[in-house]
Amino acid sequence: MKTIKTALISVSDKTGIVEFAKELKKLDVKIISTGGTVTFLKKVGISVVSVEKITGFPEILDGRVKTLHPKIHAGILAKKTKQHIDELKKHKINAIDIVVINLYPFEEKPSVENIDIGGVAMLRAAAKNFENVLAVCDTKDYSNIIDNIKSSKIDFSFRKKLAAKAFSHTAYYDSIISNYFTDEQFPEKITVGLKKFSDLRYGENPHQKAAVYHIGSGKSEVGSVKQLQGKELSYNNYLDMDSAFNLVCEFEKPACVIVKHNNPCGVATAKTIFDAYKNALACDPVSAFGGIVAFNKIVDGRTARDVIKIFTECVIAPNYSKDALKIFSQKQNLRVLTHSLNRSLAQSLEFRSISDGFLVQEKDSKIFDKLKIVTKTKPAKEELESLKFAFTVAKYVKSNAIVLARGTRTVGIGGGQMSRIDSLKIAKMKMNLIRLPSTVYRLPLVLSSDAFFPFKDVVNEAAKIGVKAIIQPGGSVKDNESITVCNEHKISMVFTGMRHLRH
Repeated sequence: MKTIKTALISVSDKTGIVEFAKELKKLDVKIISTGGTVTFLKKVGISVVSVEKITGFPEILDGRVKTLHPKIHAGILAKKTKQHIDELKKHKINAIDIVVINLYPFEEKPSVENIDIGGVAMLRAAAKNFENVLAVCDTKDYSNIIDNIKSSKIDFSFRKKLAAKAFSHTAYYDSIISNYFTDEQFPEKITVGLKKFSDLRYGENPHQKAAVYHIGSGKSEVGSVKQLQGKELSYNNYLDMDSAFNLVCEFEKPACVIVKHNNPCGVATAKTIFDAYKNALACDPVSAFGGIVAFNKIVDGRTARDVIKIFTECVIAPNYSKDALKIFSQKQNLRVLTHSLNRSLAQSLEFRSISDGFLVQEKDSKIFDKLKIVTKTKPAKEELESLKFAFTVAKYVKSNAIVLARGTRTVGIGGGQMSRIDSLKIAKMKMNLIRLPSTVYRLPLVLSSDAFFPFKDVVNEAAKIGVKAIIQPGGSVKDNESITVCNEHKISMVFTGMRHLRH
């Protein structure tokens, strides 16, 4: 057990520091501190020695230089060897046994002046010399440290754990600063700072451990998603909710998206949120059981009453009426969340892990740039609106994706298949399982595909089920075959020039 004689405290976040410092004083620990912390601790009657008195040098350059001095860093970095002890004595330097640092709040207030230099240097120095110095950067560790000092449990394992936390803290801090300065989209090196939001009960399956982390971006806006009621979110809930939220944000009109196993099973826009929900649910009510329901407008009581008629895992919307929240409260396990609809806060890059690294790409933020009609038959205005809607939905369906729609409501979705024709067969099967009002059947049936048709088989099958208009990226060497079949059956076809594969 090494004796704790001297502590250096320099903190921006003063949470718990008074109680911690008082406990150190009870243990007869000398406290050294910097400007703001000195003033703060002295105001509550805690005796503190200023860094200036130790270094014999004042703070300069508006406080940019105060702890970058041999009498501070030698005291932190000295090992308990005879050579180091003799050198400290020779230069009249006292060893420092605890370094308590939390850094300038760059994450909350990103600016050049909030980039901590001295704090990072002292914390890393303490962590490097962890066998002799306690590196403390987390306010939640204060009470545990005091207890361990009192019970003589400051062992190697405890010291190493604090050092690991310190290096993680400075790495996270630097990653946020690095991203703040980086304008290059794919720089030679990428640092991603992740902060744990919560542990999860398990991952995709019960035998897998999991946690959810937030990416530190340096932005001051946080908490865009809030849970109002219900059980804790699962790993799969997060995946499905993210997919549903991103799709529903694509629409301006009142919209509803129902997602199951990270695929939309029903999507609709309508004049009201209630109608959007009813139309989305009608697409595939069987698959909607146990799904995630997302809205882009305030949810009212009428809609809430319908939502709770079937088992639903999560509901996410910008807000809810008082009646809606009261109705949802009847289902205590139902997870009810709000979101800000502000996707501008989202990261512009997507990261996906592979066995020995990460794949990094731009987010798929577009639907299409320009439409090109390639058939003799031109889509009517209502067909064109329906085609745009269906193509937007297809962007969020696992490839190969086929979406059948009437108006701005899906009537059949097929995806995740190895061949596109199989996806169409699934979409057709789903469509044949539902019964819709006759007014819906008066609307033209349209088909969307997330990628081009390598063969004319999809178009032939589409003609058999009554499809009147098709939207697809185009670009196949056999495009002309598909166009010919469309012309034979008087089907209009539109090319987007942009595909949306989703693996």
